[in-house]
Amino acid sequence: MTSEKKQNNQLKWRLNPGYLIERGSDLESTLIFFGRFLADRSSQDPLPEKTLFSEQGTFEWGEIPPLEKVINSEEDWQFILQNPQIFRSSLFIIEPWDHVGINELSETVRASKNIAFIAQKIADCDSILFPVWQTGTLNLDSVIPILSASMAVILEGGNASVHNPTEWTYPNCSRENMLTLVEHLLLSRSPQSAPVIMICVSHQLAAESNIRLLQNAVNDVINTEKNSRDEDDEALLCLKAICEKIRSVGENIKIEKRDGRIVAQGWNDINFSVVLNEDKEIAERHLLPYKTPKAKNSMIPIELLEAHQVMAHEYEGIIDRMILEHGRDVAISMFHYDEVNEESILFANWAYMALHNAIVPHRYIIAGSHLSWLLQLPYSVKILASTEANGEILTECSCTCINYKDFETNKIRRSFTCQFHPELLNDLREIGKRPEPSYSELKESDGIRLLIRLLYHGMQE
Repeated sequence: MTSEKKQNNQLKWRLNPGYLIERGSDLESTLIFFGRFLADRSSQDPLPEKTLFSEQGTFEWGEIPPLEKVINSEEDWQFILQNPQIFRSSLFIIEPWDHVGINELSETVRASKNIAFIAQKIADCDSILFPVWQTGTLNLDSVIPILSASMAVILEGGNASVHNPTEWTYPNCSRENMLTLVEHLLLSRSPQSAPVIMICVSHQLAAESNIRLLQNAVNDVINTEKNSRDEDDEALLCLKAICEKIRSVGENIKIEKRDGRIVAQGWNDINFSVVLNEDKEIAERHLLPYKTPKAKNSMIPIELLEAHQVMAHEYEGIIDRMILEHGRDVAISMFHYDEVNEESILFANWAYMALHNAIVPHRYIIAGSHLSWLLQLPYSVKILASTEANGEILTECSCTCINYKDFETNKIRRSFTCQFHPELLNDLREIGKRPEPSYSELKESDGIRLLIRLLYHGMQE
């Protein structure tokens, strides 16, 4: 694309957020409309009746508003930097792949369009597309602060496997590039920063990134010989003791499938976090609240099980709340072949909590050292739900809540990951290849209500 074409493309971007409302939209109005959407299943659309499709009946990224905001180059990124009002009142949607899979109609599904449609239709909330499979991740030192200053960041799914690097075939975005991006996002959740929601393969990338971050933390601590501000080495000795234990447990934990197969041994195994699922899940499934395994029936170390039970008792899950409100199971669209290993998340939760608690009494020393990045790690990871079909659990870890606890106030901030696709209706089609859904149709979808609930709560923390 020539510089003249790039400039013309940028001039088509709306500088004032909002498309349906004449005065525009902002964080407060978005939250109000999200809250209205979640209040019941029968209220009328509070926004003006206006199609989001083009005059030709299409709905495609990069064509006309409201889908004109697409990062195609470094120049587009610089344009955003010069116009902060664009990103401060928008969702950022990141695509690791050009589609999330192929449905039963043999259609590729670009689900990012569904997210953009849902946010605009429900709350007149703009979206910015960042297709990293095409552009690469650009300069993360510049990218991450802007993503964090938006209203929310949503990482979409993709058609590659996290446990198979050879499947990441786009030259601008390898598996390593995506893991580095996700690791930076996991470390970026600070007070008033944007929540991150990671879907399908991004849920899997988050699971792998949790383990990589913990490995980096353990290695950094163990390889530290001296901290000049830690005169009696009290802080370092405490951290090294817990890191040695984390490493020992991580190296010895096994990943066992429901049929008794051992598919991974230790946290250095490429299948430790993600592996091929026993069965494909390309259909509507029921979400059930996750139940921590009983110690007598599991190979998982008992301290991991107890840590998850303690943490789950402290923080109510959004899935649990939805089921209580509805009085029935939550129906959701699954569209995947791989799954995140339950043991990996239980291990990450235990290790994060142990590391956080070890840091607390020494945080003043650590904050002034080269280990200060440890303060940005999550506090815990809670498994929220499993999927069920015909009375059998198919995916134990189908949704997680990543908690961050402020060291001074103990306030909790959250980001979320989900194996399922809450943005897809039960036909598993992308908006534009199916008729434009109405407000009432969106209200009836459990998945879309869950997506809005995750955004609604995350954006207020």
